[in-house]
This record gives sequence, structure tokens and C-alpha cells, in this order.
Amino acid sequence: MSPAEKMGRVLIVAGSDSGGGAGLQADIKTVTMLGQYASTAVTAITVQNTLGVTDVMPVPAETVAAQMRAVMDDIGTDVIKTGMLYDRAIIDTVLQVIDDAAFDGDLVVDPVMIATSGAKLIDDDAIEALKTLVAHASLVTPNAPEAEALTGMTIDTFDDMKAAAYKILDSGAEAVLITGGHLAGKQVTDLLVSLKGECQITSDRIETRHTHGTGCTLASAMAALLAEGLSLEDAFERAHAYVHTAIAKAPGFGKGYGPLGHALVRPETN
Repeated sequence: MSPAEKMGRVLIVAGSDSGGGAGLQADIKTVTMLGQYASTAVTAITVQNTLGVTDVMPVPAETVAAQMRAVMDDIGTDVIKTGMLYDRAIIDTVLQVIDDAAFDGDLVVDPVMIATSGAKLIDDDAIEALKTLVAHASLVTPNAPEAEALTGMTIDTFDDMKAAAYKILDSGAEAVLITGGHLAGKQVTDLLVSLKGECQITSDRIETRHTHGTGCTLASAMAALLAEGLSLEDAFERAHAYVHTAIAKAPGFGKGYGPLGHALVRPETN
């Protein structure tokens, strides 16, 4: 078997982060470090660094579709992972391409809405369209604020988080992974619920401001590990370990919310 035949293929449909900490850049680093192959369809170009986002230029929906089709028609993909989908036209287009291709692999949806710095990364009128995409997902990976936007609930506790996860599951998604980093406490609990049941992982909170791209990294790690053929539960365990270590190994770049240490997490330390 050739090396190419052993690699899972992940098509990342997301925005570009000029600072390299989140978006496509974090996605590619994560998928690559986990031993899989990353291809991309760029949905938006953002002007940003660790201090924040100062401009966003969406890519035309037809160009996003063309990028996806070019990859799927030639290289193929085992998992599609979506990140920043700036407007309704792009979301509708992504759904149409998936439907036209009769794609039967996993669809991992990271419902990116707000950057770590607080900048809005989606149009207000696109949120309902995003809910439609979520309903088609194999896995959805919101943080607590994103889960609040998807459900209309207030999430202050772990029980709130669990209730929101099941509400998203009821909307049609096959599995939901809600991260607990936005909740108060010295420990952080991430929760995975699916039609098979639920599991959770609790870890000590790492006190750091260098957490830019954490959500992108987790979703891409899940996509890479699912593309490798791991079960949902095993992927969750390994993805969580990868992200936790990448936060701990953050290089400390920038004056604001710095990037994770993606390239410093070797397989033997994950």
C-alpha cells in the first residue's frame, strides 16, 4: 500500500487567517500534524493578527463551489470540514455542492461565528442557513457561545451545555461536541453526545491568553482522525489531547490572543 493510500483526505472549507493562528492555516497545520492530507476551499480572506480582525473579504459563492468541485473531482475527500462561512450564499452553495456530489463521507461543521478577539465572522442573516448545515452534519463542534446562538439557550453550567448539545442533536446532527472553555472554573469539560450516547473529558484549565484558533484546531483534529478511520469516541480522546498539548506548547507570539503550538505536538507526545 502506498503512503497516499494510507492517508485520510480532509477538504477544509473555511476562511483564511493572515496571522496563521486560526482558520485555514490552523486547519492545515492540524490535519498535517495528525498525518492526514488537507485540501482547501477558501471562503473569505480576513485581515487579522493576535489583536483582532480588521477586515473581511468574502470569496464569491461560485468560486467557493468551484474550489470544492475541483478537489472532489480529482483528489477526492473522506471528510469535509467547514469553518468560517461568511454569508447565506456561501452556506447554501456548500450544501448544494455536497448534495450534487452525493458525498457520503463525514461532514464536520465548526459553526464559526465570533473570533477569539470578539470580531463577528458571519452575517446575521446567515445564522438560519448555518442551522440547516448543522442539521446535515456528522459532527458539530460549537463552543458555548456558538451553542447559545444555535439553540437560543443561555449556557452557564455543564448541565446547560448538555441540554444545548441534545437540542442540537435533535435538530438532525448525528453528533455534537461542545467545548467548555468559556465556562468558569479551574477545570474544563468538553462534552460529546451522539445517537450512541455521551462521553466527556475534563482537564485542568491552562491559564494563558494564547488560545487563538482553539475551536478550529479541535474541529480539524476530529476531521483528520475520522478521515484516518477512528471511531468518534477515539477521535475525541486524541483530538482533545492534541489541542490541550498545543495550548500548553503555545509559542507566545503576538501582543493579544496568540496561536497554539501546532507544530510542537509530535505523535509521541500526543
